[in-house]
Amino acid sequence: MDRILPVGKQNFKEIRQKGYVYVDKTRYVWELARTGLSYFLSRPRRFGKSLLVSTFESYFSGEKDLFKGLYIEEKENERGEDAWIKYPVISFYLSGGDYNSPVGLTDTLNYVLDSCIDKYNLDKDSITGDTLPVRFQNIILRLYEKTGHQVVVLVDEYDKPLLSTMISNPEQEERNRELYKGFFSVLKDMDGYLRFVFFTGVTKFTKVSIFSDLNQLIDISMYDEYSGICGITEEEMRSEFKHEIEALAEKKKLTYDECLAKLQQMYDGYHFSADGIGVYNPYSLLSAFMIKDFKRFWFGTGTPDILIKTLQNSTISLVQIVDGVGATEDEIMNYRVEYTNPVPLFYQTGYLTIYGYDSDFDEYSLRFPNDEVKYGFLNSLIPITLGQRDEENPS
Repeated sequence: MDRILPVGKQNFKEIRQKGYVYVDKTRYVWELARTGLSYFLSRPRRFGKSLLVSTFESYFSGEKDLFKGLYIEEKENERGEDAWIKYPVISFYLSGGDYNSPVGLTDTLNYVLDSCIDKYNLDKDSITGDTLPVRFQNIILRLYEKTGHQVVVLVDEYDKPLLSTMISNPEQEERNRELYKGFFSVLKDMDGYLRFVFFTGVTKFTKVSIFSDLNQLIDISMYDEYSGICGITEEEMRSEFKHEIEALAEKKKLTYDECLAKLQQMYDGYHFSADGIGVYNPYSLLSAFMIKDFKRFWFGTGTPDILIKTLQNSTISLVQIVDGVGATEDEIMNYRVEYTNPVPLFYQTGYLTIYGYDSDFDEYSLRFPNDEVKYGFLNSLIPITLGQRDEENPS
C-alpha cells in the first residue's frame, strides 16, 4: 500500500496529524531555536521553506504531541520544567497575497496583526498607533506583557511582495519596499522582547531594510552545518523512501540501483555551501515517487518573470551559463535590481548550484544541478529568452 506523500504540503501540523510521510528536520529547528538569535535563510521555491517555518511555529507554540518520535522530542524533554514553553508567535506567510494592489501588502500585514490580536485575546484598545510599524511594536509589547514570555516572529517568503511586482509594476514594488523599511525595522528596537526571529526568501535584496537595519539578522544560507535544512539528502532518501524507490523501479522496469542512479541524475546535485551536504529537490523527488515516473516536475511549475527578464538583458552569454560560471559569495547572495548579470538570480532560484570552491580567490564554481534543470533550461528558457529578444529587436 502506497504511503501518503506530502507533495506541495507546507503545514507541519497537517502533515503530522494526517499521517503524511515526514523527513525529520527537527535537529535543525532545535539547533537554531535554542540560540535565541535572528536568522535569514534563502532557498529556491518549493524547497520546503514554508514547512520549516511552520515547524518553528508548532515548536514555539508548545505543540509537543506533533513531535512524537522526532529528534527534537528527546532534546526538549531533557529540559525539564523549561520544556515545551508556549511562546507567543507572530507568523507572516507572504506567498499568497496580491501585492500589485496599492494596499495589497498593507492589507496582508494588517490581517496578520489582526489575527494575532484575536488569537491571543489582546485588548484592542491597548493596541494604539495610526501606522503599521507602531501597531506591530505595540502588539509585541502587549504579547510580552500578557504572556510573560518573549515573542517569536516568523516571516516566510519575505521577498514575494517585491518579486511579484518588480517587472509588472515597478512603482508598486518601490512602495512595497518602502513599507518594509518601516515595518520590519521595528524589530531592531524590540530585541529584548524577542525570543527568536526567522526570515525566509528566495532572494536577498541588498537594499531592503531588514538586512541593513537588522544587523543582528544572521544569514545562514551558505553555512555548511545548515546545508541540509531544506531538501532531501541522499541518506534521508535511502532510509525514508526505500518502499517508494522499489515501487518506482518496478514500474519503470529498473533495478533498485538503476532507479537510484536515475533519481540522482534527474533531481540530486543541489549544494548551498562550499563543503556542505548535497540535497535532492524535494518537490520533484516526492512527485516522482507519487506518480512513479521521471518528469521535470519542478521546472514545470513555472519560471519567475524576473528570471526571464534578467536573462534577456544579460551581459553574460547563454553558452557561459550552460558551461558553468564562477562567482564570489557576495555576487551570488546579494541581488541588486540594476544588475545585468543573471548569475546571482540563477543561483538563488535554483537553476545553478555550487560544485566547487577556490579559497584563494574566494570564488564558487556554479553549474546546473541535474538533468531536470539542465534540459528544462535548454528546451524552455533559452527559446523563450531568444524569442523575446527577437520580438524587441526585429531585423
